Amino acid sequence: QVRLQESGGGLVQAGGSLRLSCTASGTIVSSDTMGWYRQGQGKQREFVARLSSDGRPTYADSVKGRFTISRGDAKNTVDLEMSSLLPQDTDVYFCKATLQMSRGDYYRDVWGQGTQVTVSS
Repeated sequence: QVRLQESGGGLVQAGGSLRLSCTASGTIVSSDTMGWYRQGQGKQREFVARLSSDGRPTYADSVKGRFTISRGDAKNTVDLEMSSLLPQDTDVYFCKATLQMSRGDYYRDVWGQGTQVTVSS
């Protein structure tokens, strides 16, 4: 059973910084894209940032220049460094990984449970 575990959420003042981490555990043959999404109450989940298997980052326009996505030191880990945070960044942040769990199998999307980020004004 593969699971994603997010950490690093919390409460921060506007202009502050937070670092989110996501680690995939379980039987993983290969990982492709890993990334972050966010969702506010009553809103659709939206893309924040992703990192391709060859290390190319992609960002939503709303976070460009403020957020940085990177591979963590551990295998199958992705971090999101968030700076210059705004109250509108307040959301639950979800990690998503596209993983191959057995040889010859398709790559599948796996989601974490989410971590709350609250930015006070």
